[in-house]
Amino acid sequence: MDPLTALAVLAAGLGGGIVITAIGAGSLVTFPILLAVGLPPVVANVSNTIGLVPGNISGTWGYRHELVGKRRLVIGVAATTAIGAVGGAVLLLAVPSEAFSRLAPWLILLAATLVGVQPLISGGLRRRALRRGEAPRDAHPGLPAPLAWVSAVIGVYGGYFGAGQGVMLVAFLALGLRERLQTVNALKNVAVLSANVVATLIFVWIAPVDWPAVALLAVGSVVGGWLGAIIGRRLPGPVFRVLVVLFGHVVSIQLLVTA
Repeated sequence: MDPLTALAVLAAGLGGGIVITAIGAGSLVTFPILLAVGLPPVVANVSNTIGLVPGNISGTWGYRHELVGKRRLVIGVAATTAIGAVGGAVLLLAVPSEAFSRLAPWLILLAATLVGVQPLISGGLRRRALRRGEAPRDAHPGLPAPLAWVSAVIGVYGGYFGAGQGVMLVAFLALGLRERLQTVNALKNVAVLSANVVATLIFVWIAPVDWPAVALLAVGSVVGGWLGAIIGRRLPGPVFRVLVVLFGHVVSIQLLVTA
C-alpha cells in the first residue's frame, strides 16, 4: 500500500469514527474509500467492519455517562443485535461476491436516505407522544419484546453491511423507549459495537481481510470515535447529517453508473 493510499484509509478511519459515534453511519465514509483504493467489495466490507471496532469502543466509552442506570436496556440491545449480526455475517459470506457488488450501491443509497429522514421520523414520534399526553420518562425497565425483534433484524443488516444500522436503531428506539435522545444515541453505539464485534469474530477466521487497511482504519477510528462523542454533544447534528447524506448519495450514484 503506497503512502497516499495509506493516508486516505487512515483519514477514512478518522472520519468514520466521528460519524459512527455522532450519527451512526460511519461506513458511508469508510466503505466507499476502501472501494476507491482498490479493495474488492466483500474484502472492503469485511475489513471495514473489523477496522471500525476500536472506534466503536472509544465512541461507546465516550457516551458511558448516558447509560448510567440503563443496565437492562444495554444488555437487551447488545444481546439482540449480536444474535442478528451472526446471521448477517454468515449471509455476507454465503452470498456470491458478485451479488454483494450489485447490492452495495443500493445499500449505501438506503443508508444515506435514512440518515436524511431520521429527524423527520424522530420529530413525528415526539409529536405523537405529545398528542397522547405522554410525559418524558427517565428510564425503561428493559427492552420491550417488539423492540427486541427489531433490534435483532437490524443486527442482521449490521452483520451484513452496517452502514445506516445506527440510524435505523435510533429511529426505532426513539419510537419504543421513553428515553432522552442522547440516551438513545448511546444505546445505538452499544448496538453497533455489539454487531461489529460479533461479525469480526466470524470474519477473522473465515473471511478475506486486508489487514493493513484494518490497522489504518483502527488507528483512525479510535481517535474519531472519541472525537465523535465530544462533537455529538457540542455541534449541531444537521451539519454532519447533510454531509453524510450528500456523500452517501454521490457515492451510490457513482457506483451505479460505473457498475
